[in-house]
Amino acid sequence: MKTQLWSAALAALAATALSGCVVTPYDAGPNAAVAEQASEPPPPLPAYDQPPCPEEGYIWTPGVWRWGAEGYYWVPGTWVAPPQVGFLWTPGYWAFASGVYVFHAGYWGPHVGYYGGINYGHGYGGYGYEGGRWSGNRFQYNTSVTNINTTIVHNTYNQTVINQVHETNVTHVSYVGAPGTRPQPTRSEAAWRQEQHSPYTQPQIDHHEAARNAPMQNAGRNEGRPPVAGTPRPSAFGAPGATAAKPVGAAYHPQHAPEHEGRPEH
Repeated sequence: MKTQLWSAALAALAATALSGCVVTPYDAGPNAAVAEQASEPPPPLPAYDQPPCPEEGYIWTPGVWRWGAEGYYWVPGTWVAPPQVGFLWTPGYWAFASGVYVFHAGYWGPHVGYYGGINYGHGYGGYGYEGGRWSGNRFQYNTSVTNINTTIVHNTYNQTVINQVHETNVTHVSYVGAPGTRPQPTRSEAAWRQEQHSPYTQPQIDHHEAARNAPMQNAGRNEGRPPVAGTPRPSAFGAPGATAAKPVGAAYHPQHAPEHEGRPEH
């Protein structure tokens, strides 16, 4: 039952993020009550190495902080199969809205839409995705910004990306409203918001659930440096190739005890 409730909540978040009611990143609109919310900002993004792509056709989805019963927890970045050929991943993001921090869920679609200008690294530099592209029915990987084992994956190219880094962004900014982020989408991003989108796939839902139930993924326990920061496949927390956060930046400590804000009831 818990998994069903959490899955339903994720679907609701995806619908909220994609609806026309979300006018700007600072205004979650009338549907904000069903969104994931917190009264304090998410921790800085951890720095971590990207696991190698496990097989051709998988697309990288960057890690993100989520809010649960004990505060923020880290959902590792992971490689995942898209729901259909031609679809790309738009990462979820946090934004400051009306005095609270609101989470906007990620989604699949023909284009990479607005995610606040947050530099998640590994190809997600704030605008679109530079880590790969579709060529007909096959996905090609840019080896300049993604970790590709060319003995397994052969459909690659190499294109230099300016101001990209592998681990994460330079300032570790994790929410829209912080310096360097973008409060408004570009004209193209605004138009792509109207396209047909797909929410989290089941492996992604299971991946988020596994992170929520892993005590050491909690930011208060790991001080913002999750022991599992990236995985080669969804939910593969203990798999060879999974990576931990690097000891970069100051230790994170919650501003106050969690108040169970904006989380699914069990």
